[in-house]
Amino acid sequence: MKKLVTFCVAFIVIASIVPGCSRVVKEGVGVALGAKGVSLPTQDVGSLAGYNSFEIGSFTDSFGKTPRQVVDYLPAALDTALLDKRIPNTRGGKTLLIKGTFLHYETAGMTGQAFGPLEEVVAQVKLIDKASGRVLGVSNCVGRTKESVNMGVQKKAEGLANAIVKWIDSKYPEQGRLPKE
Repeated sequence: MKKLVTFCVAFIVIASIVPGCSRVVKEGVGVALGAKGVSLPTQDVGSLAGYNSFEIGSFTDSFGKTPRQVVDYLPAALDTALLDKRIPNTRGGKTLLIKGTFLHYETAGMTGQAFGPLEEVVAQVKLIDKASGRVLGVSNCVGRTKESVNMGVQKKAEGLANAIVKWIDSKYPEQGRLPKE
C-alpha cells in the first residue's frame, strides 16, 4: 500500500512538471470524481428533519437553451447523490419537492476542447414542503464539469443534483440518515 501511495504521489509531481501532463492528471481525477456541484443559498432552509422522500418537480427555462434532458436525468442523479450522503429517499412519507428555474446553460466550444472544457448549468432551486406548498428555502445551484470525460447533458445534470444534495445534506440531521456500511 505504501508503494502505491508513493507511486501515485511521484506520478502527480512528475505529471505536473512535464508540459501537457497536467491535463492528463486533471482528466484522470475527473473520471474518479465526476461532475461537481455548488449551492449558494439565497433563502436558507432550516432543519430538514423528518423528510424521507425527495421528489423532482417542474423546472422552467428562463434562459431558453437548456436541453429538456437535464430534467430527465435529474431524478436518477438525485437518488444516487442522496444515497452517497446516506439520506433516505423512500416513496411516501414527508416529501420535499424540488422545483427550479434554469438561469444559464453552457457547453464547451472548440476553445474549451483545447484548453480544458468548462460546461455548466445554473438553476434557482426551491425546496418546498409538498403537503403545505410552503417554500422552505431557495438556492442558486450550479452543476459544473471541467474535464472532457465529464462533458455532456447527463454529467451537468449529475453536477446539479450534487449541488442540490450538498444543500440538503448541510441541513439534514445525522440521526435520520441511513446506517453506515
